[in-house]
Amino acid sequence: MTDKAVTDTFGEHAARYDGARRRLVPPFESFYGTAVEALDLAGRPVRRVLDLGAGTGLLAKAVLAAHPDAEVVLLDGAQPMLAHARARLGARARYVLGDLEAPLPAGPWDAVVSALAIHHLDDGAKRTLLRRVHDGLAPGGIFANAEQVAGASALFEAAFERWHEREARASGATDDEWAASLERRRHDRCATVEAQLAWLRDAGFTDADCLFRQRRFAVLVARR
Repeated sequence: MTDKAVTDTFGEHAARYDGARRRLVPPFESFYGTAVEALDLAGRPVRRVLDLGAGTGLLAKAVLAAHPDAEVVLLDGAQPMLAHARARLGARARYVLGDLEAPLPAGPWDAVVSALAIHHLDDGAKRTLLRRVHDGLAPGGIFANAEQVAGASALFEAAFERWHEREARASGATDDEWAASLERRRHDRCATVEAQLAWLRDAGFTDADCLFRQRRFAVLVARR
């Protein structure tokens, strides 16, 4: 996360972030699960994994459960988030305080993953990051991005918003949790699935597809 306002907002919410995740991400299991399962597309053991905008380590924990021998590096711009990730994962991972617009930790990586982070960048920065991800992956390496995406038009955006609030509240999200999620989402710069698949191909990925989608939650996967 590069914008200081974004970093500060997520840092402020770090202590409460995990508790509401399953309530605020209605397809939580399939959303995160698809991102982890996508790493099998590498067709070989996944030894080195970079988690971009890793937050409190929710995705990294799932990656380590599936690939316990992997070296996992968590990159995030909010120190409080990384502190929670360290409390969760301890010495099983490495932690890097850094910016998504800065050079990435040195590869090559067998996989680069991300969850609900890259949509905070503007479109130009997203495209630049995708090129750096491609270049940092080993041949055959996988990029899996569990992301919040834009609807193709205002009609779908409005429908997604109604669905999201309805499902989140049905899952038990409180007024405070929903309000906090709206505060964080002020920093969103979401792009459509179609645009992001095109950007992945422009970045050099020959294989790119959307493996999961439920309204505004999608898992975009590409293979170098």
